[in-house]
Amino acid sequence: MANVDIRVHNMDMTSERGPAGGSGTQVVGRVAAVLRAVSSHAPESLPTRRVAELVGITRPTAHRLLTALAAEGFVDRDPLRGGWLLGPELYVMGSVAAARYDVAALAAETVRAVARLTGESAFLSARRGDETVCLVREEGSFPLRSHVLYEGIRFPLGVASAGLAILALLPEPEREEYLSRVDLVPEWGPAHAAGPLRQRLALTRETGYAVNPGLLVEGSWGMGAVVFAPDGRPAWALSATGVESRFRPERQREIGRVLLEQAHALTRRIAAGR
Repeated sequence: MANVDIRVHNMDMTSERGPAGGSGTQVVGRVAAVLRAVSSHAPESLPTRRVAELVGITRPTAHRLLTALAAEGFVDRDPLRGGWLLGPELYVMGSVAAARYDVAALAAETVRAVARLTGESAFLSARRGDETVCLVREEGSFPLRSHVLYEGIRFPLGVASAGLAILALLPEPEREEYLSRVDLVPEWGPAHAAGPLRQRLALTRETGYAVNPGLLVEGSWGMGAVVFAPDGRPAWALSATGVESRFRPERQREIGRVLLEQAHALTRRIAAGR
């Protein structure tokens, strides 16, 4: 990278200070957070002010980082609204990385099967650290739909059915470490306090699938089941979302069965690499 604002290849990462007022490591962390913020609102552009709020930095700092990223092609300026969009360099890098990380092609048929068999909107989400990010969406046949999820949206683990399913099936020490340091209540409400969240996690482990009973948007329900990586760790989740009337207890069992069957089939396909 040529621009000093985001150059890291010849930095002393423990001592040199970048233009954003921190060590090289801090600058890299801020750059990553800026890119995640812009990505989370795709395909809509994100104003500099909102980037600063999401990342927790000042507006001038956000502007400097975004300008530097734009110079390298990692973000673009929206010519109509003036906000920021992901840039072409990320597309190039993503295409190169896809051969190793992208399961979307393998999952597409499975996601379509969930939508077809349930009639609900179906999704594949991937774990990325403490978050899940939605990768694939397929609309179901039922005319009333939930629009909470879309490709690129991120949620913390334990929020939405995909993140709930993945968190529930993490090894207990890892799950408890996460719950001990993350407070979901300020942003996501008291239903995401440790007590009620642990109850949903326990129920998920008992049934095998997670249920989000309209905790993000009233009347919008979701269910999810884990897809495992070849090493046995929960890495992705299939989910189905729709209106509350479509998620009565008897139908939850039906949707749960579909999700578990399809998640198991996708786990096997990923392990086989085809």
